[in-house]
This record gives sequence, structure tokens and C-alpha cells, in this order.
Amino acid sequence: MSTLNVVEEVLRERGTPMVVREIVEVAGERLPTKSRTPDTVVARDLSMDIKRRGGDSPFVRTSPGHYTLRDLVPAATDSVPVAAAATTSDVPVELVSAMPPDLGPESVSQ
Repeated sequence: MSTLNVVEEVLRERGTPMVVREIVEVAGERLPTKSRTPDTVVARDLSMDIKRRGGDSPFVRTSPGHYTLRDLVPAATDSVPVAAAATTSDVPVELVSAMPPDLGPESVSQ
């Protein structure tokens, strides 16, 4: 089983965005890597999958260092107020485009 398959299982089990360290701790021995720094391997694989596959990637970065599954993003936004972000650069593009007009990028303080 590949690293990304294990990460997908972990994210689906938890159902909320997680930092890479948490993903590695929960996945434990299921990760196929023998690296002494599995955090680096997971972070690299997630970043590369998102970069290469774009919107076709099952993964999405919800904030710096936090990842979840793309199909869980609407559920994740219900528990995290989007307007609490300091700048629009902190809010993923998928969420900015889904914001109501009164919470759009122009209302978020820079």
C-alpha cells in the first residue's frame, strides 16, 4: 500500500484536517516508508500529489501544514469559521470562492 493510500485512510478515519505529524503518529506502522523522517516523506508526497494533480488530487491543504480530503472540505468548513483567517492568503481558494458575498476576500482585513 502506498504512502498516500495510508494517508487517505487516516484522513478519512479522522474526518478533520490534520497536520503531517498527527497523520504520521496515527498511521504508525502502516506507512510503507523506512525513512527516519516519515513526516518529510508524507509532507513531500502530499505536496507533490496536490501540485501534479491539482483539482484531481483527493487531498487539499486547508491551511499551512494542515491537510484533509477534498471530499471532506465542506464538512471541515462547518467547524472552522472562514472569516477568522487573518488574510485571504490563509484561506484556500476553494473556500474563498464558496464564501457568501459578505464574507468574501474584500471583507477580510489585510
